[in-house]
Amino acid sequence: MSAQRNRPPRVFTRGDVLALVVYLSISAVLGYLSLESELRSPAGPLVLLCAAGTATLCLWRRRPIVAFAVVLCLLLLTCAAGSGAEIALALIALYRAGAELGSRRGWAALGVGALVACAGALITAFRVRLGPPVHGLALRVDWESWPTDWLSVAIVLTAAMLIASLLGINAGHRNRQVRAIMERAEQDVSIAAAGERERIAREMHDVIAHSLAVMIALADGAEATAAARPDESRRVMGRVAETGRRTLSEVKRLLTAVRDDSGAGQPLPEPPTMRHLPALIEEFRAAGLPLRLEQAGAPEADSAVGLTVYRIVQESLTNVLRHARDVRDVRVRLEFTEHEARIVVTDRSAEAPAAVGHGRGLVGIQERAMFYDGAVRSGALAGGGWQVSVRLSLEEQ
Repeated sequence: MSAQRNRPPRVFTRGDVLALVVYLSISAVLGYLSLESELRSPAGPLVLLCAAGTATLCLWRRRPIVAFAVVLCLLLLTCAAGSGAEIALALIALYRAGAELGSRRGWAALGVGALVACAGALITAFRVRLGPPVHGLALRVDWESWPTDWLSVAIVLTAAMLIASLLGINAGHRNRQVRAIMERAEQDVSIAAAGERERIAREMHDVIAHSLAVMIALADGAEATAAARPDESRRVMGRVAETGRRTLSEVKRLLTAVRDDSGAGQPLPEPPTMRHLPALIEEFRAAGLPLRLEQAGAPEADSAVGLTVYRIVQESLTNVLRHARDVRDVRVRLEFTEHEARIVVTDRSAEAPAAVGHGRGLVGIQERAMFYDGAVRSGALAGGGWQVSVRLSLEEQ
């Protein structure tokens, strides 16, 4: 869609070709009627008007205002010495003015066209009495009825112009509505893509922050036991390597979703849910956290809820692993009811300086809780430690 928008406008469209074919066909028929009779119209003006009308149609795409002014002049000339084919040219111009130039310009063009039509009708009323002949018809001799002829022709021309303008304005309004719908659809796609990229970025932050915290904790443990317990140290380093490989694989698959060539990347990994939570707890236990998991109730089969709970617990425990010192106990309490879910992560640890807190990762937790009209409370505990309490509303899920 963006490629179509950036494509340069075509000089000649199918509508231009159709308008040209219609005009030339009418000009040929009326020209034949004007020349086949003994009372012929002059051939020179017919040819010149046809050539000028064709050139005007070709000029419309580049200079529509100038082309419309020329069409009105041709209307007066064809009423004076032509076959009347340029009247069709004026109707085409009024239709295109309403369809392409907007409703305001379309109505303005109709007003100007109606005035020119009245002038052309007056010229026609005198032409049928003074010449040259029109379509091989004999000249009229009754001068008393010229106002009636003028009024009749003016009404017919004005009515035809009104119909052409209404059709054009209606078509232009419909085309603008279609373009607006397409633009909104494109904007919705762009917003959805941006939202998906934001979700992927959030997932990558959770994955990388968690994995690095675990790997650092394991590496520190392996370093501390390398001299006294080399076998245990090697086993821990194996877990570091395993965590790194798993994280690298997950990051690679997440990055494929950011690529623009849809369908070319690998499928996204299955998002974690509540059933992956025990494995996450064991991973943090292996990294050195004295963890306890307590759960009351269970969420409904909703992967979004499970993913939100999983990521909130993961982020909270990652903050404990990164910032807490001398951790004595960590408790994860999950409570699920029909209307809400509560996640409480509490650690008992040494008091941290004021500049060091667990709130650095709270932004991601708050963003996830917002999707469920949730509330997040966090703060230091008396005697050392930190608590994060999250409430998720499940009433509309």
